[in-house]
Amino acid sequence: MVSPTAALSAEQVVGDLLSDERVRRAFEFFGARAEEITEEHAALCAIPSPPFGEEARAEYLAARLRQCGLAEARVDAEGNCVAPRRGKSLRPLAVVSAHLDTVFPEGTDFTVRREGSRMLAPGVADDGCGLAALVALARSLDESGIETEGSLLFVGTVGEEGEGNLRGARHLLTAGEWAGGIDLFVSLDGPGVERITHAAVGSRRYRVRFAGAGGHSWGDFGAANPVHALGRAVARLAAYPAPTQPRTSFNVGRVEGGTGVNVIPQEASMDVDLRSESPEELRRLDAFFRRAAREAAGDENAARRAGTPPVELELKMIGDRPGGQTPIDSPLVLLSQAATRAVGYQPRLDSSSTDSNVAISLNVPAVTLGAGGASGSSHTTEEWYDPRQRDELKSKGGSQSLRTGSRLLVWLIANS
Repeated sequence: MVSPTAALSAEQVVGDLLSDERVRRAFEFFGARAEEITEEHAALCAIPSPPFGEEARAEYLAARLRQCGLAEARVDAEGNCVAPRRGKSLRPLAVVSAHLDTVFPEGTDFTVRREGSRMLAPGVADDGCGLAALVALARSLDESGIETEGSLLFVGTVGEEGEGNLRGARHLLTAGEWAGGIDLFVSLDGPGVERITHAAVGSRRYRVRFAGAGGHSWGDFGAANPVHALGRAVARLAAYPAPTQPRTSFNVGRVEGGTGVNVIPQEASMDVDLRSESPEELRRLDAFFRRAAREAAGDENAARRAGTPPVELELKMIGDRPGGQTPIDSPLVLLSQAATRAVGYQPRLDSSSTDSNVAISLNVPAVTLGAGGASGSSHTTEEWYDPRQRDELKSKGGSQSLRTGSRLLVWLIANS
């Protein structure tokens, strides 16, 4: 239950900020420089940033942030772009981050195309719009000359997607220069305005490999078949009664194996993603899946022709994301909601798996916010982003309208 006093206090903090002429001047940046923000967005997205290949984009972001007045911007030992903006005091220290990496492999064409108001490119929304927001926020603070009470740390993280296993956020929070000194954490990830992700969805990711002797589909029929074993495992997983509350999911995202239609393959592999809002349910699903893989190998071996070699199973964990949540009555969540309402939108609390997972697991208050705009076809080469809603004006109670980009500015100032 949220205390009415705490909620009122958050609204008052935001209201006081909105009445400050310096803050309102800073808001004008998002409207006056809308096209420049879009061009910056396109420039960032055009730099290839495949998994474990984020160097060029990190260096570009650091250079741009230095041009925005963040003279200490640099790339850290893990590959993150880190750029402190020191306030009147070091603490509280609030991180505002977006991830540099995409899900797309080396060799992908990241050229940004335009179709009407839409921008199309792999990763243009996830998380190109978050990176563009980082630069826009740094510019607006620099040009308005706003000094915060505490300090801000702008971060472009590596390894948020796939097998990256949140390595950038882990380093920042547990091993980097600021480890142990971060008081708040926000991730700008994807589009939208209403969404406030305060609950971290835990996940386990596996690479599963079945290996056997192989052979001819006719002459060696009856030999243990790795693809058949893999199919047995998928069928077992697909039959799992995943609950809707707490929300739980599983996915076989990649399958490989075999060399020809008449060849018993020597190996077959798959990548599996398991998720749940509940740590207990995730453990239950994880145990079920590992047992299903073992039983699939056992059933295939039991059915093989006598005297032929068995199929072997290899289970390798390639990702382990912690779950948890920032309480809904925490000042961070209350201020995030108040800032959203201040620009005319109704906040919506939700759960997801983002860089904030690491902070939450370390008891650092954290949320993930949308950076405005709209998008579609995420994680495909036809991914698109429309910045019009990023700059859309919403009226609120007859008062002067504010641009949605200003919500992020309100959040930053209120929490530092």
